[in-house]
Amino acid sequence: MITSYDIIETLLRTEKSTGLEKARQYVFKVATDAQKPDIKKAVEEIYKVKVQAVNVTNVPGKKKRVRQRVGYTSDWKKATVTLKEGSKIEVA
Repeated sequence: MITSYDIIETLLRTEKSTGLEKARQYVFKVATDAQKPDIKKAVEEIYKVKVQAVNVTNVPGKKKRVRQRVGYTSDWKKATVTLKEGSKIEVA
Protein backbone atom coordinates (compact mmCIF):
# COMPACT_ATOMS: atom_id res chain seq x y z
CA MET A 1 0.00 0.00 0.00
CA ILE A 2 1.29 3.45 -0.90
CA THR A 3 1.66 5.91 1.99
CA SER A 4 1.70 9.69 2.18
CA TYR A 5 5.47 9.60 2.63
CA ASP A 6 5.79 7.71 -0.66
CA ILE A 7 3.81 10.42 -2.48
CA ILE A 8 5.62 13.48 -1.04
CA GLU A 9 9.34 13.02 -1.69
CA THR A 10 10.69 16.36 -0.49
CA LEU A 11 9.89 20.01 0.12
CA LEU A 12 11.81 22.06 -2.46
CA ARG A 13 13.73 24.97 -0.95
CA THR A 14 14.87 27.30 -3.73
CA GLU A 15 14.98 31.07 -3.96
CA LYS A 16 11.82 31.10 -6.05
CA SER A 17 9.89 28.67 -3.84
CA THR A 18 10.89 30.56 -0.69
CA GLY A 19 9.38 33.72 -2.18
CA LEU A 20 6.07 31.92 -2.76
CA GLU A 21 5.66 31.21 0.97
CA LYS A 22 4.31 34.74 1.52
CA ALA A 23 1.34 33.74 -0.66
CA ARG A 24 0.91 30.47 1.34
CA GLN A 25 2.30 28.39 -1.56
CA TYR A 26 4.78 25.56 -1.07
CA VAL A 27 6.59 23.50 -3.71
CA PHE A 28 7.11 19.74 -3.36
CA LYS A 29 8.85 17.05 -5.38
CA VAL A 30 6.27 14.26 -5.64
CA ALA A 31 6.02 10.74 -7.05
CA THR A 32 5.57 10.68 -10.83
CA ASP A 33 2.37 8.63 -10.60
CA ALA A 34 0.75 10.85 -7.92
CA GLN A 35 -2.43 12.74 -8.78
CA LYS A 36 -3.84 15.97 -7.33
CA PRO A 37 -6.23 14.37 -4.80
CA ASP A 38 -3.44 12.06 -3.59
CA ILE A 39 -1.06 15.00 -3.15
CA LYS A 40 -3.69 17.05 -1.30
CA LYS A 41 -4.44 14.20 1.10
CA ALA A 42 -0.73 13.51 1.72
CA VAL A 43 0.14 17.16 2.49
CA GLU A 44 -2.83 17.49 4.85
CA GLU A 45 -1.89 14.27 6.63
CA ILE A 46 1.86 14.94 6.98
CA TYR A 47 1.84 18.67 7.80
CA LYS A 48 -1.60 18.92 9.53
CA VAL A 49 -2.77 21.86 7.37
CA LYS A 50 -5.75 22.59 5.10
CA VAL A 51 -5.00 22.65 1.36
CA GLN A 52 -6.90 25.03 -0.94
CA ALA A 53 -5.42 24.07 -4.34
CA VAL A 54 -2.81 21.83 -5.96
CA ASN A 55 -1.05 22.60 -9.24
CA VAL A 56 1.15 19.94 -10.86
CA THR A 57 3.99 20.26 -13.38
CA ASN A 58 5.88 17.44 -15.10
CA VAL A 59 9.54 18.45 -15.29
CA PRO A 60 11.45 16.79 -18.15
CA GLY A 61 14.96 15.45 -17.59
CA LYS A 62 17.92 17.48 -18.80
CA LYS A 63 20.55 16.39 -21.25
CA LYS A 64 23.85 15.84 -19.46
CA ARG A 65 27.23 14.96 -20.85
CA VAL A 66 30.21 13.28 -19.24
CA ARG A 67 33.20 13.26 -21.60
CA GLN A 68 31.97 11.68 -24.84
CA ARG A 69 28.88 10.03 -23.38
CA VAL A 70 25.50 11.77 -23.51
CA GLY A 71 22.71 10.91 -21.11
CA TYR A 72 19.62 12.37 -19.48
CA THR A 73 18.59 13.02 -15.91
CA SER A 74 15.31 11.51 -14.76
CA ASP A 75 11.94 13.13 -15.36
CA TRP A 76 10.15 14.23 -12.18
CA LYS A 77 6.93 15.84 -11.00
CA LYS A 78 6.61 19.13 -9.11
CA ALA A 79 3.52 20.12 -7.12
CA THR A 80 2.73 23.67 -5.98
CA VAL A 81 0.34 23.54 -3.03
CA THR A 82 -1.69 26.57 -1.92
CA LEU A 83 -2.86 26.49 1.69
CA LYS A 84 -6.06 27.96 3.09
CA GLU A 85 -6.02 31.21 5.05
CA GLY A 86 -4.46 30.72 8.48
CA SER A 87 -2.55 27.54 7.56
CA LYS A 88 1.22 27.50 7.49
CA ILE A 89 3.97 24.88 7.19
CA GLU A 90 6.75 25.36 9.72
CA VAL A 91 10.09 25.09 7.89
CA ALA A 92 13.19 24.57 10.00
